[in-house]
Amino acid sequence: MNEADAIDLVQSAIWTIIVAAAPAVGAAMLVGIAIALIQALTQIQEMTLTFIPKILVIFAVAAVTASFIGAQIFAFTEEVYGRISTGF
Repeated sequence: MNEADAIDLVQSAIWTIIVAAAPAVGAAMLVGIAIALIQALTQIQEMTLTFIPKILVIFAVAAVTASFIGAQIFAFTEEVYGRISTGF
């Protein structure tokens, strides 16, 4: 294994993490922005108001996209195992 293989493997791992986390992070960001807008419009400045909706949305998105996330992680694992079996 040389530097190019290591960099390619790390790049693939980082991309897998980004793709796997993107649905939950995106949903949490949208809910956070919506709640912040509501708080700004109504002047309700409760710090704990954002936590429950974000948690519920993240759980719902994770449940809906679980097969997609699992497929991405499985594809990365197969790639790594394939490289190990061929000696990179």
